Amino acid sequence: MYTGIYGSSWMIFVLPAILFAGYAQMKVKTTFSQYLKVPSESGMTGAQIARHILDRNDLGDIPIEAVRGNLTDHYDPGKRVIRLSQNVYSGSSIASVSVAAHEVGHAIQHAEGYFPLILRNNIAPIASFGSRLVWVFIILGFIISPFFIDVGIALFLAAVLFQIVTLPVEFNASKRAMRSLEEGLIPAQSIKPAKKVLNAAALTYVAATIVALAELLRLLAISGRRR
Repeated sequence: MYTGIYGSSWMIFVLPAILFAGYAQMKVKTTFSQYLKVPSESGMTGAQIARHILDRNDLGDIPIEAVRGNLTDHYDPGKRVIRLSQNVYSGSSIASVSVAAHEVGHAIQHAEGYFPLILRNNIAPIASFGSRLVWVFIILGFIISPFFIDVGIALFLAAVLFQIVTLPVEFNASKRAMRSLEEGLIPAQSIKPAKKVLNAAALTYVAATIVALAELLRLLAISGRRR
């Protein structure tokens, strides 16, 4: 019998994953805040770094926009635009240039047809739908038929796959970012701190994948109890 959010399956599978995700979020915030105060010594802002790398890769048609918020930086593949938070856009810190270069890495992936990115973009709508409605199907499975639980799990698999595919996409973007920065955009003494910023950010994607896998195991445990 299902025992709710405080049931054993939640405690066994999901709680440890959520705790790790909390640690990852704290790690990226503290690391970003730390290196947001450390100048990269290049004198270039995040926007300038992004523009330079884009132009160097024949992507001069991709605009760079400033957006509100903190750690809201992203590349929009639909509109082909890079959006940088104000601290990154206008800042010349190690954190600013590292994050900006990372987002440009995604733009380069898109231009080259990097398969994991294309796959992630195609999975995204199904993953979003599955994440929102999985518990609706689980509840229907208890009220009407176990068949609906199977449907919910099948939809959630897309969300899990999305998180798994995100890992190579993000790691590859960071690798591209570091390669670009090492080509004379920041001094040698800033390379190691830049890697720390990007590694901390990568940890959040690892945590998100672990949470998704833990939730999937929980759903499978619930399905087993229902039968």
